[in-house]
Amino acid sequence: MTTFHAAEVPGEAPPADSVHPRDSNVDTPTSIARLNDTIRGFVQNWGSVWVEGEITSWNNRGGHVFGRLKDVSADASIAFRVWSSTRQRMPADLAVGDHIVACVKPDYFSKTGDFSFTASAIRHVGLGDQLERLERLRAQLRREGLFDPARKKRLPFLPHRIGLITGENSDAEKDVRRNAELRWPHVRFRTRHVTVQGERCAPETVAALAALDADPEVDVIIIARGGGDPQTLMGFSDEKLVRAVAAASTPVVSAIGHENDHPLLDDVADLRASTPTDAAKRVVPDVAEQRAAIGQLRSRLTTRLTQRVTHDIAQLEQLRSRPVLRTPESLLTARAHEVYLLSSRGRDHVDRRLAAQQQRTAELRAALRALSPASTLARGYAIAHLADGTIIRDATAAPDGTPVTVTVESGRFAAISEGPLEGSTSPAGPADEPN
Repeated sequence: MTTFHAAEVPGEAPPADSVHPRDSNVDTPTSIARLNDTIRGFVQNWGSVWVEGEITSWNNRGGHVFGRLKDVSADASIAFRVWSSTRQRMPADLAVGDHIVACVKPDYFSKTGDFSFTASAIRHVGLGDQLERLERLRAQLRREGLFDPARKKRLPFLPHRIGLITGENSDAEKDVRRNAELRWPHVRFRTRHVTVQGERCAPETVAALAALDADPEVDVIIIARGGGDPQTLMGFSDEKLVRAVAAASTPVVSAIGHENDHPLLDDVADLRASTPTDAAKRVVPDVAEQRAAIGQLRSRLTTRLTQRVTHDIAQLEQLRSRPVLRTPESLLTARAHEVYLLSSRGRDHVDRRLAAQQQRTAELRAALRALSPASTLARGYAIAHLADGTIIRDATAAPDGTPVTVTVESGRFAAISEGPLEGSTSPAGPADEPN
């Protein structure tokens, strides 16, 4: 490296800013700014390196991340930062405890003398292929409709018994039970303990789910775990487990990890709770809230009933105050005269019609009497007819010795014809009277 020195004045020490750090001594010291600039220039010549470690600190500040990365096999660590512009290109689920590899570039702040690293890429160790397969499976299940909100079952308002699948003596189990009992003291559980990470996680969880789903007393099932890095949560993205949850007839609540943890179980479950505590709060109603709600409903019901009864009493009093209800006989009195007039008119009408019909009947009776054969017989005429009933209209029809029946006004009698009389063949006139 070429070093340029300021012109030296005899008898005077050169300025500190002009002295290169490697040329400094007790008589000609260099400045702190020149030292920091030299170090910064040296550090900037370094390239980016990939390092492996465990995240021990992860703090978000205004979109930027400041953290520390610890060596997994030695007592060593570095500070790093992630600018907001590059944070979006990194996994969203990075958290303290994750085992990662990071591409970092050293940086030295000449103003403060602080040394740090800037990370431009971070990946989970060993998770690349698994996460890629997981995303492909997620897309396939979404196409099949397993994540469709329309197929998700509603949770019961107050479950008779809660099925709980979790690790034995785990904090998740304690959180679910404690918070559920605080909200509803008489809540009951049926618990199945399983391995919540590793190869045994998925098959044991599927078996526990099948047992609780077949139990008629279990109304809802909670699968709970206290969070973890994506590697430890892989069992809850197992395809057999996800399909078993989708096929279950009992509503299933997923309570795996925290907000940043997102296994496939969260997508297919009927309800996704952010934490085991959240699962207990969303499955069991709060008895205090329900009592308050019942009290409010009772108060509203009492108020409504009081208002209704008061209104009806006022309406009744208003009706009773009307004249027609104070003296109901006045209504009858007013109508009585009208009824009398109507009945009189009806009576007169009937009498007139009856008289007219009686006169008509008499006229018809007289006409009928005038046309009746009985009237003719009453005037002294008779009807003669042969034995077969034939009326004798011609004297020659009854020769001598013919039996004849004669009908008069009052009865009939038999006779024997002696034959026609002389001069009897001419018909009698209408004015002829019988002898």
